Amino acid sequence: MSEITRLPYDVVVIGAGGAGLRAAIEARQQGKKTAIISKSLFGKAHTVMAEGGAAAALGNVSQQDRWQVHFRDTIRGGKFLNDPRMAELHAKEAGERVLELEYWGALFDRTSDGKISQRNFGGHEYPRLAHVGDRTGLELIRTLQQRVVQLQQADAVELGDPDAMLKVFAETTVTELVKDGERIAGAFAYIRESGEFVLFEAPAVILATGGVGKSFKVTSNSWEYTGDGHALALRAGATLLNMEFVQFHPTGMVWPPSVKGILVTESVRGDGGVLRNSNGERFMFGYVPDVFRSHYAESEEEADGWYTDPENNRRPPELLPRDEVARAINTEVKEGRGSPHGGVYLDVSTRMPASEITRRLPSMHHQFRELADVDITAEPMEVGPTCHYVMGGVEVDADTGAAVVPGLFAAGEVAGGMHGSNRLGGNSLSDLLVFGCRSGLGAASYLDGLGSERPTVAEEDLQAAVAAAQAPLQREAGENPYAVHQELQETMNDLVGIIRRGSEIEEALENLAKIRERVANVRSEGGTIYNPGWHLALDLWNMLLVSESIARAALEREESRGGHTRDDFPEMSPEWRKVNLLVSLRDGKVRLRQRPVDPLRPDLLELFEREELAKYLTDAELPAEETAKEDK
Repeated sequence: MSEITRLPYDVVVIGAGGAGLRAAIEARQQGKKTAIISKSLFGKAHTVMAEGGAAAALGNVSQQDRWQVHFRDTIRGGKFLNDPRMAELHAKEAGERVLELEYWGALFDRTSDGKISQRNFGGHEYPRLAHVGDRTGLELIRTLQQRVVQLQQADAVELGDPDAMLKVFAETTVTELVKDGERIAGAFAYIRESGEFVLFEAPAVILATGGVGKSFKVTSNSWEYTGDGHALALRAGATLLNMEFVQFHPTGMVWPPSVKGILVTESVRGDGGVLRNSNGERFMFGYVPDVFRSHYAESEEEADGWYTDPENNRRPPELLPRDEVARAINTEVKEGRGSPHGGVYLDVSTRMPASEITRRLPSMHHQFRELADVDITAEPMEVGPTCHYVMGGVEVDADTGAAVVPGLFAAGEVAGGMHGSNRLGGNSLSDLLVFGCRSGLGAASYLDGLGSERPTVAEEDLQAAVAAAQAPLQREAGENPYAVHQELQETMNDLVGIIRRGSEIEEALENLAKIRERVANVRSEGGTIYNPGWHLALDLWNMLLVSESIARAALEREESRGGHTRDDFPEMSPEWRKVNLLVSLRDGKVRLRQRPVDPLRPDLLELFEREELAKYLTDAELPAEETAKEDK
């Protein structure tokens, strides 16, 4: 058996993005010895790509904004399928978490009177996104990393060792969670540079691994997003919630091919950018759903008034929720009104002077100039939908982040429930702050309840994890993992993409069954010292599990809602609105079952007009007419 380094910890956090760092900071502040495992270099987490801002009802730009309005916008965006408790906690606590970042040193943009500036974003009734130009995610990561360093410096002074209570393990990949009976006992991993195997012995593991985008051909996600946390949770006995809901961000780069899918921040539209088709038409006016009709402008003149008077309730249609904009762009392209490279035009040059664009959108200006030879201060961008975010994830308790497996927690994109069927822009950064903090507290509380009784890892489980990791290197023959990965991506992109049909999803499941047999026999040449082919061979198991989970849930849900659009079931169903789909793994097979959605409390229902509720809820769920009222 290969030599394995054993490292004892109280809490192991898998993922070093915003959710993982915030969880680790909280666990350490609660006195727990904590390890942070980063799949890439520390500081390179995908959170840095979240450019627009963190949504929080601070009321700095619009004094009418408050947590109830933020909650209402979040539920509307998620098409009433959100976990109500998660959405409530998020709306209430996002402001506190953003102010905490400021206290820790985050340098937010400012209003004229010195408050944190907030900008418009799709689906938000008021300017709500606290931002740092279009580099907010980068500032968030910088601030949280600096907080980690501060805690380590304190440990160096008090304990003589900066790594005594909080240590980062960069370029390290977890391949399996290990258990003692039903309880989590640790995480088995390898160091990517050397191939050395490591067992993190810990009774509490927090998953903060992000999303699943690398299962799709066109994605804004970076290479780490192979669904590791989703698959680790499934194999450990946890359940995944509503995996059919995959968000296709409406604006990714479409040219040149080498950068297709790279994100174009929503703040371009929030700051006045407009979408036009190849005929020069501002087409979004024709795609406003009836349920949003009273909130969005019906003419260019009315839309332009929003930017001079944000208190006006008639927002430009470019600021519809992301699922609506993505479907509209997809339709324009399919009907022959797309740009030369298969997208549409996004133009901000007619709305702002060049100096203002380079000040407010420096990353976008640099990105297009360097990668596409386009000067966005003078010409439009070509953009189109790209796989961006998964709303589905590990089923967790809203208050603690706990999964159904004792000792397992999840936060951020890997956790399900918060965003319902579609996430509003800006809610991701505040989500990972709120629930990163809560999962760290939850893990600490769980540990306190264990006392001195800690789980242990059985030797046979450890040997099984080693054997599974080494298998691709020990086969004398087998397929190239890159070829199998390409076919998996094409299957998901073409058959379970932005527009779905039952027959195509069934075809995808047949393809995935064949790919499963091939993944079991992939071969990686070379040894364990930094071997990308070996790394991909192991990641393929995770992507396959996640892909099948998405496909089976998408086939089961016979309606269109949020990030899930069925061509053969084009309408939302009030009956399906009451249904959560839970994925589990039994006997090595992906299983699906239904569970009722938690109802909204009466006081939260009162935030919506009864006419709006009637578009989502069944008659039995509607409140009495005299209790439903418009929020003033």
